[in-house]
Amino acid sequence: MLDCAPPLASLSALAHRYDVILSDVWGVIHDGTATHPAARQALTNFRQSGGSVILLSNASRLGMAVTPELKQLGMSPKDYDALVTSGDITREYLSTRSGVSILDIGPGSAHAVCDGLDVKFTSVIQDADIAISAGAFQDVTSIDQLRPLLHEMLDRQLLLLCANPDVVTQLAGRQVNCSGALAEIYAEMGGPVRYFGKPHAPIFERAMALASTMRGSPVPCERVLVIGDSVRTDIAGAHRHGFDSLFVTSGIHEHELGTPGSPTPRDLRRLFSETGFLPTAVTWRLSW
Repeated sequence: MLDCAPPLASLSALAHRYDVILSDVWGVIHDGTATHPAARQALTNFRQSGGSVILLSNASRLGMAVTPELKQLGMSPKDYDALVTSGDITREYLSTRSGVSILDIGPGSAHAVCDGLDVKFTSVIQDADIAISAGAFQDVTSIDQLRPLLHEMLDRQLLLLCANPDVVTQLAGRQVNCSGALAEIYAEMGGPVRYFGKPHAPIFERAMALASTMRGSPVPCERVLVIGDSVRTDIAGAHRHGFDSLFVTSGIHEHELGTPGSPTPRDLRRLFSETGFLPTAVTWRLSW
């Protein structure tokens, strides 16, 4: 077990250290039904102090589809500088694979990600050049129904593109498996997998390229703060790429951390020990 716990801190206590924030969306900025006003204000204050805010989402939808959803939840495009989704990065990759034949194995549809690209979809595994997985499962048993298909893919060593590396997400107040869970199973079987969202490099590389353009020069890693509620994607991603991180406890891990709003240092140490990643600081909910 880790022998220390990160300090509790609001964003205002940390903001002077950073030029750029890379913030998660679901679980940090909104809960699926409405924006957290304090979180929105915190990001606004950071921007008004001269910082840049880039939202990073593991959604397998394109950013241009997520933007109106955020607006409907109460988040204005003026509250942040850019939005990058896992779907955007998946599309960038597929745009370089002209004429490729894709097997969409679900659980959601990946067709919107590929709209307008020179690719085609097939339901015949023998005709596929690659496979893709996007979206979230509706129940806990659906993932097992795809195991026979994964074995067929494995026989061909078919590359699986994971358009949403989240293993679990909250859907209608309950946790369900995502594409990342399916990709993990395939990888454990020995199948080749390419991931496009957090904690993997492509989405962070894209965000840092945007940040450098916004700021007019390359941004040092030590001037970047990752904010997120998932140790597995946000905090791990920050650790892998040399960024500091602020962990929001009221998100995906809330039920693992005892009393809402007041996780004990012991609960936090246990969670971080299980994953091996220690954030720079912790807050219950993002606020200034």
